[in-house]
Amino acid sequence: MSPPDNVSAAAAALHAARASTIAIEPVSESFAIRDLAGAYAVQDRNTDRKLAEGARIVGRKIGLTSQAVQQQLGVDQPDYGVLFADMAVANADEIDLATMIAPRVEAEVAFVMARGLPDPDVTPGEVEAAIAYALPAIEVVDSAIRDWRISLIDTVADNASCGRYVLGRTPVSLRGLDLRLCGMVMEDRGRTVSLGTGAACLGHPVAALHWLARTMCAIGRPIGEGDVVLSGALGPMVGAVDGARYVAEIGGLGSVSVSFGRRT
Repeated sequence: MSPPDNVSAAAAALHAARASTIAIEPVSESFAIRDLAGAYAVQDRNTDRKLAEGARIVGRKIGLTSQAVQQQLGVDQPDYGVLFADMAVANADEIDLATMIAPRVEAEVAFVMARGLPDPDVTPGEVEAAIAYALPAIEVVDSAIRDWRISLIDTVADNASCGRYVLGRTPVSLRGLDLRLCGMVMEDRGRTVSLGTGAACLGHPVAALHWLARTMCAIGRPIGEGDVVLSGALGPMVGAVDGARYVAEIGGLGSVSVSFGRRT
């Protein structure tokens, strides 16, 4: 486990980077955060800071579920982060690039939970039955680490590199819907920039949710009723640029979109 002083220093540096939108060097190097336990301790420290400042947790995100994204970042396992209410962006709204560091976008399936998942031995079928509905989503990932030069330790410490998220407007029941086979196309002003399928997300988006449910139970923070869960990328992430309008269409779920500009 990383020393407590290192955890505190890494958390403070990441918090300052986010507040100033000025990236820092990898905390795995600068503060000798060497293991996942230390990385999640850093994440928890900044979660507690945000809660003390009045932020509200609305769910979780699962990261690094797509083999394509794992290859992009050189990692080989999923991670998770916290979704706060102030990260939500309305469908079709514009994000000011000046409020972010180095944003990228990825299309995902979002789940809203009808009930919580407190059982560490929950089955995939029980996980699916606990879902109220699904929505198409765009996660805007953003790294406080300079040039996205991250290891698994760095992205975990940085709240799984979560920046913003956008949800579609129309809830869809999972009844009769095979998310494993759903196709995803994301375009920027009519140009295709990312392609994928539900199978790219740990084989099935519900499989990713099952992994998260068991993981959160193991640390005593089970997924709760009403939680939003971003289940992970269906294809490669794409760098957000000024003037872009990203529209993601996911088979059976519909579309979701977000634009980027520079207003300040």
